[in-house]
Amino acid sequence: MALLDAFIVNVAAPSIGAELGASGAALQLVIAAYTITYAALLITGARIGELLGPRRTFLAGLAVFTGASPACGLAAGTGQLIAFRAVQGAGAAVMIPQVLGIIQRTYTGPARTRALGAYTAVMAGGAAAGQIAGGVLVSAGLFGAGRRPVFLVNVPIGALLLAAGPRLIPRDRPSGAARGLDLPGLVLLAGALVLVTVPLVLGQEAGRPVWTWWSLAAGGVLLGAFAAYEARRARRGGAPLIAPRVLGAPGMPPAVVRLALVMAVSAGYRFVLTLHFQNALHYSALRTGLTFVPTALAYGAVGLWWRRLPRRLYPFLVPGGFVVVSAALVGIGPAFKDGGAGGGVWLFVAYGAIGAGLGFAHSPSLAAALGSVRTEHAADASGLVVTVNQVGLLLGTSLFGTLFLNRLAEAGAGAPSRALWGSMLALAGAAAVGGPAGMTRRRT
Repeated sequence: MALLDAFIVNVAAPSIGAELGASGAALQLVIAAYTITYAALLITGARIGELLGPRRTFLAGLAVFTGASPACGLAAGTGQLIAFRAVQGAGAAVMIPQVLGIIQRTYTGPARTRALGAYTAVMAGGAAAGQIAGGVLVSAGLFGAGRRPVFLVNVPIGALLLAAGPRLIPRDRPSGAARGLDLPGLVLLAGALVLVTVPLVLGQEAGRPVWTWWSLAAGGVLLGAFAAYEARRARRGGAPLIAPRVLGAPGMPPAVVRLALVMAVSAGYRFVLTLHFQNALHYSALRTGLTFVPTALAYGAVGLWWRRLPRRLYPFLVPGGFVVVSAALVGIGPAFKDGGAGGGVWLFVAYGAIGAGLGFAHSPSLAAALGSVRTEHAADASGLVVTVNQVGLLLGTSLFGTLFLNRLAEAGAGAPSRALWGSMLALAGAAAVGGPAGMTRRRT
């Protein structure tokens, strides 16, 4: 539901802008308010789950998210909608890290791997469902409600989960007596993430003004200050926001790099093709969303079933997945050469190959990252992994979206095709980097 909400509003943005009379900048903030708040508060949400217990924290975050959804749907103006979207993002940031935390605490061995596979499948499904649902709900014009169903769709789902959650989620024992909240660390990290994510989300549309670069630089300074403060706190016997044992766990550093690459390539691929489909090929929002179904299905299927492969193949799954993604991305570009509509069976095979490759790159990396962390550090590991995923999505959209839009601005009738081809090559190169990264073996 959280991922669906991030994508569904992108598809519905034109309808939202028309109904509320929102300017381009205001519409950006409607989309960005959720993303920025979500990214900045994820690790905070993970630590709150450790203090209060993941079950209680998950239900609280779900209640906030669900309650903010009708407020978004009934907002009378752009300012109200931006504020309620930020509240939605805060609810998601409290809710989502608890999912991985509950998996870490509840399952061990192969059962944990299967649960993580289901988590990956749901991630893939949420991203695709958001694009499809956005097109369906906006196009259907239900009861003349316009944009409102895009937000109101969360209400019955959230209500059902709130009713079922107390019976389905295992009871927990809060560990608040063991570690404090580390408020200075929270402030430093949240401030750094806001300073980094705001220019990534808003900078392209604004033309990359000087303030975006100052913001990124200030974010880097705050990240350095956060790292220094956390190291000093750990040396003095305090409880840092992210335990050093999590960052130094066997397999964690390369897994974090691979997860960030998977998210960046996935986000860039979806963003660039969505722009090309709707602007150059004039696809409807629904058709655009349906085009990504093969990617989502393959991604989710691999997440569920990769563990059934022979164990001797495990070391090759991550690098092999990145190689498949890179090759498929290179194959997509020529299908749209000279304004081509990109039809044919081969293209849908390529879409599916990208999803399968991303699944092979993501699921084993996620299992490696969380499998090397002790249960008592589940909250820290969950917050770190989810934050890395979100920052990877932002980087992919920003970097590859900027490349595509800059090349699109070039003169000439073939600019859209050249922009797409250049972006696909850049995405393929980024995926290729994951190959050698995936060959890094963890030591036990």
